[in-house]
Formats: sequence, C-alpha cells, structure tokens
Amino acid sequence: MKNILIASFDMEVGGVERSLISMLNNFDYANYAVDLMLYRHQGDFLNLVSNKVNLLDEIPQYTTFRKSIGETLKNKQYSIGLSRIFSKINADFLGKIKGLSEPGYYQMQLMWKFALPYLPEVNKQYDVAISYLWPHYFVAEKVKAKKKIAWIHTDFSKVETDIKMDLKMWKKFDYIVAVSEACKTSFLNKYGELENKVIVIENITSPEFIREMANEKVENPLVQDNRFKIVTVARLSHAKGIDNAVKALKILKEKGYDEIAWYVVGYGGDESMIKDLIKESKLENSFILLGKKTNPYPYIKKADLYVQPSRYEGKAVTVGEAQILSKPVMITNYTTANSQVKDGIDGCITELSVEGITTGIERLYKDSGKRKTLINNCKNTDYSNNYELEKLYQIVN
Repeated sequence: MKNILIASFDMEVGGVERSLISMLNNFDYANYAVDLMLYRHQGDFLNLVSNKVNLLDEIPQYTTFRKSIGETLKNKQYSIGLSRIFSKINADFLGKIKGLSEPGYYQMQLMWKFALPYLPEVNKQYDVAISYLWPHYFVAEKVKAKKKIAWIHTDFSKVETDIKMDLKMWKKFDYIVAVSEACKTSFLNKYGELENKVIVIENITSPEFIREMANEKVENPLVQDNRFKIVTVARLSHAKGIDNAVKALKILKEKGYDEIAWYVVGYGGDESMIKDLIKESKLENSFILLGKKTNPYPYIKKADLYVQPSRYEGKAVTVGEAQILSKPVMITNYTTANSQVKDGIDGCITELSVEGITTGIERLYKDSGKRKTLINNCKNTDYSNNYELEKLYQIVN
C-alpha cells in the first residue's frame, strides 16, 4: 500500500475545496493510505472529508497562514509574524511601482519565502506528496517524498507573481497537474520550460452527490421569488467579477428589465465594496448577497440562469455543477472559457466586460427557446468523470 500526503490550507467554502472533497470521496483507499495535512482545521467543509482519510494534527506554525498578522504575533509566533509584516511592506511597495492590480499573490510568495526557516519539516517519508493549492512551498521544502505533485486551479497568465522565485519552487515537483487544457496552456505561456512536467486531470465531479444535495431543505428566498432569477456562486473577489455583475444589472434595470433578480452565494474580501456598489446603484432589492453557504446547490436548482462573470478562472467548479443541475449557463470569455462550455450548446460565452454581461443576459432572458435548448443539452450530457482519477494513479505508480 502506498502512502500519500495531500496538503491544503483549510476547508473553508470554495471551489478548490469542493473539488478536493470530491477527489477524497472517490479515492481508492484499498490501495492507498492517505494523510491529509490542513494548515488549519477550519471551514464548513471539514465534516465532508471522507472518514477513510487520516487528518494530521495541526502544526502551530502552519496555522498562521490562515490568521492575521495580529493573531500570529499574539500567538507568540514572532519570527513568522515579522516575516509577514516584511512581505506585506515589500509587496505593497512593488505593487505601487509596477501598478499591480492584485499584489496579494506576490505577497503570498514572499510570506512563504521569508517564513520558511521558521517552519518545521514533516518527519514521515511518503511515496507521494500532493500539494493541492498554490503556493506549494510546504510540500516543495518541508516534506520528504519519492514523488511530488503540485495542482494548479487558476489561470496563471492573469496572476502577478515573481516568476524566478516560482520556478525554483516548481522545479522541486515531478508533476504539475492542471485542472483543464486551457489552464495548462496559460501556465506554460508563463513557465514554458516546465512543459515536460505538466499534465491535465480535471476536477472530479459526482452528479449523484450534487443532485442529492440540491434537494436538501434549506431556507431559500428564491423559492418565493417569482422574478427571473440569476444565480452566481463565487468568492467575492476581483477574479470573480461580481462588481461587473452589479454594474450589468444596473444597466438592465435602466433598460426596463424590472423582473430580473440576481442572487450571489459566497463571501470574500470585496464584500463591503460590493455592498456599497449595490447601494449606490439602488439595487438592494434586486442584487442579493446570500453569504456563505455550505450547500449552494438548492440555490442553483432554483435559478432561471446561472452566470459566471469572472475575470479569470482555471476551471470554475460551479459552472460544471450548474450544468449537472441542467441550468442554462452563461460565462464571460475568460482565457479558459472554451474548456468549460461548448458555446451555444451547453452554455453561452459572452464578452468579458460589463456590456458583454448585459447583452448576454438580455439575449437569454428574451429567448426562452435558447434556454430550453441549453437545458436539454445539459440533461443529455454525462458530466461524471471518476475516470480522471486513473490518471493520478498512473503517475503515482
């Protein structure tokens, strides 16, 4: 039996975490013993982790990556706290000079780089160690394994990172797994010399599980709402473009489309900015933030249209889940969009802009025949893909 370590940050509600849960629930435990290292034991998805997985104890130094600098210093992790302060100052300074829209990625790289000397190693030797979420320094530097695998879930062409620093880390891995062909392409546009390491393994989806969860009884305001309901499930962050969604709905209202309501399931750092934008646009009764939900599926099930207004994606887990629930789907034309939706067949791709979102919704709102076609095509498509795990077993063995 092979010993496998899988490492990630925590089990907060998110697409990456949901895909990890699916993978763990479909794993072959007859042939593999799996240890799960979560830097912090928190998040609403924790209780969904398969009981066949051995959850390792928290290591205090690693919990700091999910804590504020203040908390870190309060917990007497002074060296790590100071390295965090230093990385923030550095990233903010560079962000201003280079005009980075999201210096957070660079800050995270620096945070790990400066903290590495103060982080303990894992004593156990593994056959395979998998780092499920970037940055992958823990598995790269602190784990002993015969084989190391790193997962990528995002469109790296849109992420500002220090390429030289990243390459040094990527080279410690035997394989790099991209969640879609488009995700692989965008990664190699940035790190071309790693071509021989990159393979594609798509997120594992379980249609039975999703349909079952969609029938769960939850307090759902969409049930009583007779308007045309758009649903988005996403983090409230720059990448997911929720601000553009608010602007698009404002234009639709100005055009006289009063019967449209937009519900967003999710939480994140941009929440107060988005709330201000909703208020400014006088959309309090039409653009509704439902907050964090462990089970987003009952809300998707009640949607007339599922929209992903993202600026960039690796592969949006929720889009596939909306298709499994036979919803008409519309996504923006982010770099990896074509790997997610067959335009006009099981979803529609619209221009990545406020105008594009507005026009795309307007077309689908007016054209119930088109929506019906999308629904039927989703119903007739098998979205299950447990066979993707075979690719992982092949490289493990």
